[in-house]
Amino acid sequence: MENNIEKKYNVWITILSIAIPLVVAILFKVKLRDLGFDVKPLSFLPPIYATINGITAVVLVWAVISIKNGKRKLHENLMKTAIALSVAFLAMYVAYHMTSEATKYGGEGTLKAIYFFILITHITLSIVTIPLVLVTYVRALAEKFDKHKKIAKITFPIWLYVAVTGVIVYLMISPYYVK
Repeated sequence: MENNIEKKYNVWITILSIAIPLVVAILFKVKLRDLGFDVKPLSFLPPIYATINGITAVVLVWAVISIKNGKRKLHENLMKTAIALSVAFLAMYVAYHMTSEATKYGGEGTLKAIYFFILITHITLSIVTIPLVLVTYVRALAEKFDKHKKIAKITFPIWLYVAVTGVIVYLMISPYYVK
C-alpha cells in the first residue's frame, strides 16, 4: 500500500510527466523574435548543455558506485545533483531553441541513419525518463527502499543512455551549427 508521501506526489508525477514534454515541444516551436523580442541567438549554449549531459552521466555512475559502497548520503546528494543538472540542461535547451533556428544534420548515408537513430531514441527515452526519475526519487523520499531499488535498476540505464546520447548528438551535429 502506498504511504502518504507517494500518494501526495503521484498526482505531481503524472502532471509533470505530461506537462514537461508538452511544454518543451510547444516552446521548441516558439521563437522569441517572432513575438517581437529583440534577442540574439544563444549560440553559446549547446556546448554547455552537452557538457552538462556528460557531467550528468558521470554523476549517475558515481551515485550508483556510492550506494553500492554503502555511502547513502553521498548517493542521495549525487542524485539530487543529477536531477538539478537535468533541469539546468532542459532550461538551456529550451532557451537555445527559443532564440535560434533549428540546425539540420548535414551528414549523409550510414552516419545520417546512425545520427537519427540516436536522436530519436534519445528524445523518446528522455520523455520516458521523466516519470521514472520522479517515481524513483519519491520512493526514496518515502523510504520505500525496496521499491526504490527495483525501479532504479530500470531508471538508471535509461537515464544514463539519455545523458550519454545527448553528448553524442551534440558532437555529431556541432559541425553543422551556423557560426
